[in-house]
Amino acid sequence: MSTRAHEPCLLAIETATETVHLGLRCNGQQRIYTGPGGARASATLLPAVRGLLQEAAIAPRDLDAIAFGRGPGAFTGLRTACSVAQGLALGAGCPVIPVDTLLVVAEDARRAQGHTEIWAAQDARMGQLYAARYQHDGQRWLTLSAPALYDPEDFNALLRADPQAALAGNAPAALGGRLDGGGRAVLATAVPSAPALLALALAAWQRGEAIDAALALPLYVRDKVAQTTAERDALRRALT
Repeated sequence: MSTRAHEPCLLAIETATETVHLGLRCNGQQRIYTGPGGARASATLLPAVRGLLQEAAIAPRDLDAIAFGRGPGAFTGLRTACSVAQGLALGAGCPVIPVDTLLVVAEDARRAQGHTEIWAAQDARMGQLYAARYQHDGQRWLTLSAPALYDPEDFNALLRADPQAALAGNAPAALGGRLDGGGRAVLATAVPSAPALLALALAAWQRGEAIDAALALPLYVRDKVAQTTAERDALRRALT
């Protein structure tokens, strides 16, 4: 593993949503890949990673660390990002940098419009959402409310109690108006982008937060992945 302290070579992998976001920061240049995720992520991810490395004319052993979006998000996507990051890191002899996917959404929103107080909220399907509250103090992000799973009604109560924070992510669009923004700034275009993940990974690297690849784990905040027929029927009634 390289010992470059000021300009690490970083690979970033984010597959928690229906889009694959990859980034490579190396030798003063940044390369980005965006492609289809979901069921196709496992088939397209490694070829896309190889493509980025080839463009930069480097090998996996040249990487200082591999960052990955650890979730919450789609279960298959989280497992894919974690396992690929772990496998590549073990082969390259470098550490990994797990980053909360919701924090990547918040950073994407900050980079786009400068907001520093953000509720990041992503669709969790089954009529629910993943959300976390972050504040940027000018140097780094602080987690005020850790990633959790919410019903829209419960999350609306949090929003009403916190009118100054912007709302970023795809949850407002995905839930079809069941979220009440209350006149706040809503950044529906904020995504867990590769540039945002690379920026967070670089900051984490500089703080010494990279960990051994063997310790890499996804962040699951939903224990239940399927609904009974009765639960699905009740949800349909609630949405109509």
